[in-house]
Amino acid sequence: MKNNKEIYVKDEHRVHYIAYHLVWSPKRRKPILVGAIADDCAKYIKEKCDEQGWKVLNIAIQPDHVHLFVQAFPAIPAEKVVKECKGYASFHLRSKYPETKKLPCMWTKSYFASTAGVVSSETIQKYIEAQSKN
Repeated sequence: MKNNKEIYVKDEHRVHYIAYHLVWSPKRRKPILVGAIADDCAKYIKEKCDEQGWKVLNIAIQPDHVHLFVQAFPAIPAEKVVKECKGYASFHLRSKYPETKKLPCMWTKSYFASTAGVVSSETIQKYIEAQSKN
């Protein structure tokens, strides 16, 4: 386990550790995130996070929902992380997999967001790892 000094991010004017546990679902909670679609979904989410400078701490793709544990900058709200990841993944998945076009849109508008401040990051990591084994 890392001590607190190792997980904090330092930049020009601040020291921070902002980590979100985010969960969202395909439209109508359809279990379409399986096989290659699930693999590509995780890949696209990681690509978007890398592009934005957000650190993916863990990701678990379930047939009917996505768990993302991500570290972001203090000025970035959870809403932006979800919106960017959903949009990027949706564009690429719907371009590549015709079965995803059976839904009117890829994702529901809703999502769950929690910060690691309420629950330790280790607890969130264990929860996501347990989800990915199901």
